[in-house]
Amino acid sequence: MTQRFGSAGNLRRIAALATAVLATTVLSAGCGTGDASEGAGPAPSPSADPKAALLAAVPDEKDPAFRFSTVEGTEKFDGLVDPAARGVELTVSEKDPEFTMGMTFRVIEDDIWVRVKITGMPGLQEAMKLPKRWMLLDRTKLDDASEVPVYQNADPANTAAVIRTAETVEDRGNGTYGGFADLTANADIRENFSTVDVAALGEAAKKVPFTAVVGPDGNLTSLTLDVPAAGKTKAMKLVAKYYDFGKAPKLTAPTGSQVQKAPASAYEMLNG
Repeated sequence: MTQRFGSAGNLRRIAALATAVLATTVLSAGCGTGDASEGAGPAPSPSADPKAALLAAVPDEKDPAFRFSTVEGTEKFDGLVDPAARGVELTVSEKDPEFTMGMTFRVIEDDIWVRVKITGMPGLQEAMKLPKRWMLLDRTKLDDASEVPVYQNADPANTAAVIRTAETVEDRGNGTYGGFADLTANADIRENFSTVDVAALGEAAKKVPFTAVVGPDGNLTSLTLDVPAAGKTKAMKLVAKYYDFGKAPKLTAPTGSQVQKAPASAYEMLNG
């Protein structure tokens, strides 16, 4: 157990995965969580321009704070976006037979904090010299600048970029839309799908079915891509969900006894 931690087994893999999601805004694979049906009033009426209507539902800088949730394989991601604060928060967790480790990253403007919580094995967090408070990170002490989390926009799963690759979008009624995404459209799109072997998909990568749902409040609540099997990779669903618009708490910088500067042990964990 100690050797796997010392060699940055699960812990460093979780840290790298978390920072990569924040830095590149990946649309993750899985079933997603969260209530996508919140809101009052009737479903949106059919639009004369379904693609434009769907893009208009994607979160932007004018939206209130909201939550998002994705799953990639066995890794679950829960997050919160606060456009007004130019902030994002992401929580990931890893379960071991003997303990569970959770990491939460909070980014506001250029500042970044991380909080670690290890349960199931008393004394392990103390042995690793990892405080339980928020730790303010110095970006210059993080080795890989490309993996340093930043706030990019109010669409953490990059759903708008996926929708834009569709030639046409069909309004199926009751707030549901459908179309075909082109995962080969540009380099940014291809890089967003680390779990998908775009090359192995061949021509099928240019026409991947997607379904999107817009809630009664006019906000995008889910986007699902049905990726076919390719090579050794089984068919999968790529899903992103947005919810709790206006109900999620606003993000603020930790203060007082809630925070401290990150110790050397935190950088050792993140840098491996």
